[in-house]
Amino acid sequence: MKNKVMELINNLTPELNELSLEIYNNPELGYEEFKACKLHTDILRKHGFTVQDNFSNVETGFKAEYKSEKQGVTVAYMSEYDALPGIGHGCGHNLLGTVSTGAGIILKEIIDEIGGTVVVFGTPAEETSGAKVTYVENHEFDNIDIALIAHPGSAYTKSGTSLALEPVQFEFFGKTAHAAAAPERGINALDAAIQTFNSVNALREHMRSDSRVHGVILDGGKAANIVPDYSKSQFYVRSTSKSYNLELLEKVKNCARGAALATGTELKITKFEFNYDNMVTNETLSNVFTDKIYEVAGIKMNEPSKNTGSIDAGQVSQVCPTIHPYFDITNDVNIIPHTREMASSTLTDYAKEQMKNTIAALVLTAAEVIKNPKLYEKIKNEFNNAVE
Repeated sequence: MKNKVMELINNLTPELNELSLEIYNNPELGYEEFKACKLHTDILRKHGFTVQDNFSNVETGFKAEYKSEKQGVTVAYMSEYDALPGIGHGCGHNLLGTVSTGAGIILKEIIDEIGGTVVVFGTPAEETSGAKVTYVENHEFDNIDIALIAHPGSAYTKSGTSLALEPVQFEFFGKTAHAAAAPERGINALDAAIQTFNSVNALREHMRSDSRVHGVILDGGKAANIVPDYSKSQFYVRSTSKSYNLELLEKVKNCARGAALATGTELKITKFEFNYDNMVTNETLSNVFTDKIYEVAGIKMNEPSKNTGSIDAGQVSQVCPTIHPYFDITNDVNIIPHTREMASSTLTDYAKEQMKNTIAALVLTAAEVIKNPKLYEKIKNEFNNAVE
């Protein structure tokens, strides 16, 4: 099986390199990835997939599917292709999407033999309000048995955790007055914002050490001699578990409610972006991938980092068994993500070779699960016991 998969990948590699390069040269921000979306769907259609455009009412999203005549597991690969403002593909999504689409195409070439269904989801805007959240809310992953994605990075790292994220916006409404001549006639909305930050800072003593709360004041007044009648602040609340994060979010909201009461302002609370759930890695599935990448290229995966951000794959991991490992594209050089250096690394021969290795491991992982019902049963049982 491995030799056949590698032969298929080698034959497809020129098309994949062209796909990655075209997206690199034409970076598009989240929900503006019209060219990238078309490039992915064109190659998937060419290789025999049925493609739904404007998928789940996401204009730059898609679902590509190929179903064999034999029953079996439904495998989903998640393709990202959004860029970052100012630095292009500093997160390597030109390569990430290519890996997922490439894995889908290769699995399609062998799935008639082993059975099952392969799906490639085009998932825009991971950097902001990720489409995976919309797909999950619209139940698009309900019939997916396993979901896989591999992200470019500076090392081969096992799938780990991510922080649940809740975005919250506080707007305070007060009353203007001359700050020197009649301050007693004003109601200071900026004071309410500052008091919120002070209360959040006091709250830090009583929140879990692995939680994070961080925010900014986006509007706090226009002139120093006018009592500000409006302020706007935005916070991210993050924790290792979804349930605790919702508890912490309510405490942060109470900080703002208390500030409004203390200052006499009116408070409006809204959510300014999508919330992200924490990533729940399916360890059984992750171990299969770890074994396969070693089988393919002798690569030993590193343990996942304990310092994490938030990813929209977390939402997917709450509804089906999911893994999100990282693969090295920097050849042992520690390059920081979200930089031009990371973007440039996606074009190197080393990165292209690791692309092929990662595609092979993703395909062989899926094939192993499809061929081994007892393995899938173990994966599913772990999932049922792990999600909140």
